[in-house]
Amino acid sequence: MLFTTNGWVQSFGSRCVRPPIFWADIHRPTAMTVREFKVAQDLTDKPVKGMLTGPVTILNWSFPRQDISRKEQAYQIGLAIQDEIADLEAAGCQVIQVDEPALREAMPLREQKKQEYLDWAVDSFRLATAKAKSETQIHTHMCYCEFQDCMEAIDKLDTDCNSIENARNDNRTLMAFKDIGYTKDLGPGTYDIHSPVVPPIDFIVGKLNSFLECMEPESLVVNPDCGLKTRTWPETIGALQNMVEATKKVRKERHIG
Repeated sequence: MLFTTNGWVQSFGSRCVRPPIFWADIHRPTAMTVREFKVAQDLTDKPVKGMLTGPVTILNWSFPRQDISRKEQAYQIGLAIQDEIADLEAAGCQVIQVDEPALREAMPLREQKKQEYLDWAVDSFRLATAKAKSETQIHTHMCYCEFQDCMEAIDKLDTDCNSIENARNDNRTLMAFKDIGYTKDLGPGTYDIHSPVVPPIDFIVGKLNSFLECMEPESLVVNPDCGLKTRTWPETIGALQNMVEATKKVRKERHIG
């Protein structure tokens, strides 16, 4: 991959990125995230989640080659991620998240082309996670889009858990998962990470109780709406502390665990 010096592209708000440029077959000569995982894991006895971006999202947020298909490029990325997962497992990582927030955004507008895209998108993700150990939890995360018209494809990703952007849509995304009979663990966002407001404990308690009206407590994973890189440290720490306290309060009130 190559990166331009000044080829900035708006991501959201005032934030910009320099998308990579694919110019040859994709491979991964060395580990990309193992060092960061080890540093974080050394600071706690609790499991630290490995964090990777999925093949479809990497492809959709890059400038791809024009001489081979997007499908082939997604498979190449999937094989590279497969190697990264193996290295994370060798380093002791037990939970690995492979994000696919851009799964929906590249879906063709023409109805007759949608299924072909979803088929290879799912296959590239499953290629990336195919060699993960059975005891390794595979998570994914999805945001930015309305996913109601590709729910079956999301189910076919066959992850152990899916954390979803949900805080700003009155649980519509959560209900879409319920409507297809989703059986894996689900982490609906408890608060909007795009806001600088630190959500009060009682606000998050209300969110968790609304989730539990739609799903069993054993399947509910408690997490923010999305990544936290847009927030300051005081905002991040305050919000996460309140989320933990809200979780404890709901568990106590409902006699869970």
